[in-house]
Amino acid sequence: MAGERRRALLELLTRPGNARCADCGAPDPDWASYTLGVFICLSCSGIHRNIPQVSKVKSVRLDAWDEAQVEFMASHGNEVSRATFESKVPPFYYRPTFSDCQLLREQWIRAKYERQEFLHVEKQEPYSAGYREGLLWKRGRDNGQFLSRKFVLTEREGALKYFNKNDAKEPKAVMKIEQLNATFQPAKIGHPHGLQVTYLKDNSTRNIFIYHEDGKEIVDWFNALRAARFHYLQVAFPGASDADLVPKLSRNYLKEGYMEKTGPKQTEGFRKRWFTMDDRRLMYFKDPLDAFARGEVFIGSKESGYTVLEGLPPSTQGHHWPHGITIVTPDRKFLFTCETEADQREWIAAFQKVVDRPMLPQEYAVEAHFKHKP
Repeated sequence: MAGERRRALLELLTRPGNARCADCGAPDPDWASYTLGVFICLSCSGIHRNIPQVSKVKSVRLDAWDEAQVEFMASHGNEVSRATFESKVPPFYYRPTFSDCQLLREQWIRAKYERQEFLHVEKQEPYSAGYREGLLWKRGRDNGQFLSRKFVLTEREGALKYFNKNDAKEPKAVMKIEQLNATFQPAKIGHPHGLQVTYLKDNSTRNIFIYHEDGKEIVDWFNALRAARFHYLQVAFPGASDADLVPKLSRNYLKEGYMEKTGPKQTEGFRKRWFTMDDRRLMYFKDPLDAFARGEVFIGSKESGYTVLEGLPPSTQGHHWPHGITIVTPDRKFLFTCETEADQREWIAAFQKVVDRPMLPQEYAVEAHFKHKP
């Protein structure tokens, strides 16, 4: 009997929708919530264990199942569950994948099953109202200390603002929604809820680093920012579909890490810098948590005369790390070195991806600005 039940469960895993985790889309889930009727991966099963009042989990292969539990799984499954628990997910709401941080996956699972935010639209108020204010811990630009600051997001003004004092009349900074990005960076910020917000100030990228002790709060802020971007883009591109706009709401970096670089004359020594590849902007910083980049390089497409080469020109000297990369632009060559071959391969792949993509009309304007930078 136990063998039959096991076979029945394994057969259910081959049905449409069940071959990937119901929550993060990871392939080959081999755990299940027998109270919700979904098949999930090992990582998401750990999150389900934290909400035992809603979800109880078992291993499909290792645990004992009774007849009623197998029948419940057969009559439910991932597609049926999705039709219920994800019936009213707003288009801008970030649906995490297995490569996202623990916080995003945990809050998505809690929002779906514990809080049932996508069954009851009124529960979406914190991120869909078009206005949000509250206190967040923000890292000081110069001293690196996190201090409590008041933040206000207002779609009507198209801005995220923060104030150095709660009763301050004027904000310390106004970040336009149009140029804003947010990405979770727990490792870099050193807090599991750490969020990096970037915006353009005088056409240079400015970083701020924030967190909230409560995971739901910071994820609500993240989705409120995405909602504001979504509504801004709907007005800016009236004919565009949701599917066109959603990928533009926030973006994770293509790659980050340390490389060495040399200056334009390639005669001074190589210096170790932290690099961030954000779409077509390659930025470098002395420290990963610096507010401003030391410099930015625009990387266009091969049609516009950009190429990525493995190695350095033969005469290059002064580098400590052995694995070189040369980026050729219409104006000059940029030389970088990586500590390991694996790093070099990853950076080349990230650069190549950008170079292989044709440029959009608005990207030519960005490129022109870079050429005229002092």
